[in-house]
Amino acid sequence: MPRKFLKKFLPSHATINANRHVARFGHRLGHHNLWHLHRRSVAGGVAAGMFAGLIPGSNPVQFSAAVLLAIGFRVNLPIAVIVTLYSNPFTIVPLYLLAFKLGQLVLLAPDGGLPPFDIAGDSAGAWLGAAINWLTTVGKPLLVGIPLLAILLSIAAYALVRLGWRCYVIRAWRTRPHARRARAPRP
Repeated sequence: MPRKFLKKFLPSHATINANRHVARFGHRLGHHNLWHLHRRSVAGGVAAGMFAGLIPGSNPVQFSAAVLLAIGFRVNLPIAVIVTLYSNPFTIVPLYLLAFKLGQLVLLAPDGGLPPFDIAGDSAGAWLGAAINWLTTVGKPLLVGIPLLAILLSIAAYALVRLGWRCYVIRAWRTRPHARRARAPRP
């Protein structure tokens, strides 16, 4: 994986522990898995970021959730925070629509689209009533679908990162002897 490339941009373990903001949290942010790049830690960080990225709210809420998940599971913290950015204004609507459809499937609800949002009157009260009615019809499938989609995306991302890392290591290992033989002087 791009471990050497990422290592250029990430601070060392000693630098992180010497930071006064990190020192405030003591041993919680000092665990080596939170900052090192190895297969389990990176895969776990991607999974934590995928899960936190679907939490409704703005980026600070998702970042905070990713940090808490990374600390709780002792996986790569910067990777977890960066991966939450997959849910952005361009991708959130398709993701939530997928979560809604998944919720409908699990709840065995009729397979229809989103109910129309009808505004009965011109007043704010009519708009609020229509919005609440619309949310109650959408709410249950969405409430079930979002956590389920977050779990499925996390599991898939974890497996893909682990598999990709393993394939990369196997390929690098197999090409290594050939490279040494090619450089070796001929007698």
